[in-house]
Amino acid sequence: MSGVCSIFSQLLGVFSRAEFERAVRQHGSEHHARGFDSWTQFIAMLFCHLGRAQSLREICGGLAACEGKLRHLGVQQSPKRSTLAYANQHRPWQLYQTVFEQLLAKCRGEVRGGRKFRFKNKLLSLDGSVIDLSVTMYDWAKYRRTKGGVKLHLLLDHDGYLPQYAVLEPAQTAEIRIARKLTLEPGSIVVFDRGYTDYKWFASLTRQGVFFVTRARWNTYCKVVEKRAVPEKGNILSDDMVLLGHRHYHTGVAVRRIVMLDPETGKEFTFLTNQLKFAASTIAKIYRERWQIETFFKALKQSLRVKTFVGTSANALKTQIWTALIAMLLLKYLKLKSTFGWSLSNLVALLRQQLFVYRDLWAWLNAPFEPPPLIAPQQLALPI
Repeated sequence: MSGVCSIFSQLLGVFSRAEFERAVRQHGSEHHARGFDSWTQFIAMLFCHLGRAQSLREICGGLAACEGKLRHLGVQQSPKRSTLAYANQHRPWQLYQTVFEQLLAKCRGEVRGGRKFRFKNKLLSLDGSVIDLSVTMYDWAKYRRTKGGVKLHLLLDHDGYLPQYAVLEPAQTAEIRIARKLTLEPGSIVVFDRGYTDYKWFASLTRQGVFFVTRARWNTYCKVVEKRAVPEKGNILSDDMVLLGHRHYHTGVAVRRIVMLDPETGKEFTFLTNQLKFAASTIAKIYRERWQIETFFKALKQSLRVKTFVGTSANALKTQIWTALIAMLLLKYLKLKSTFGWSLSNLVALLRQQLFVYRDLWAWLNAPFEPPPLIAPQQLALPI
């Protein structure tokens, strides 16, 4: 007989129940609650993502089919569909933002080395991704005539590729409005695309001691104040110090403009940065690393349930997205703890098949394709 509980139960063991209950009290999530606690809601929504349940009926039915195994999860019985729908609509989604922050702190403690660059500065990527919604079902999220949506803004830490900051806003909210509210650590390097072009914000980052790397827009006007030397051989065409602004206005802060020729496509790319010490080729490689945040968004949308939703209210949608981010952090945590070379897609696919299997989670993570050890049955001694 196996001496371990189900893999799903072991996954939930990653979360501190004491910290979870503290967050419940902080947000008043169980105010006037009757017979259905926040822990059960959390388990149901985590099962929605990891079990790939398509509806409230599938969530509740899937848990009900395994009701004998739910007691290991701290649940006495599976939730009813109407009860779960009501909880998603009314219980504050901020609870799961707090749980996300709790798990993020645990993930950071597991990051060990693996830097691609020699510099010690913290490298961050900033971007936003629109989650499309039906305007007829989500009329509160309308941002075009026939289209609705919300935008997930994310700040990705390249140490472990963990989301350091996340916020959900209406889809029409400009990305730069979110960027201006960020508080970044001096010395860190933040990479973003041309959608964040704001010369005053660039100047503010420079005053704060924060470095940035971005691409220049096609209509960028600047005044060259200094030409820097470039290697004779290579694909760096120019490296200049420029003042950004309009014809009659400049920010007053000189930034570095680097023009690079891509040898594969023959296209020219122009980068802007306030980092003056790094080689021009390093700046280009830093911007190329911005692709990691695009990969994160792609993995989030393909592996977890953030394209179709089990509720139509704003609170239910935010609850589902924040629990999806928690599930993504949980997968990152398992990858950090495992010695096996998992890809995220393989991990979530195989984990979905093993959720209610009684097997040691950590042994399975390190050797997923080896059979579990055979346990000889213990025979009771006959009385003499």
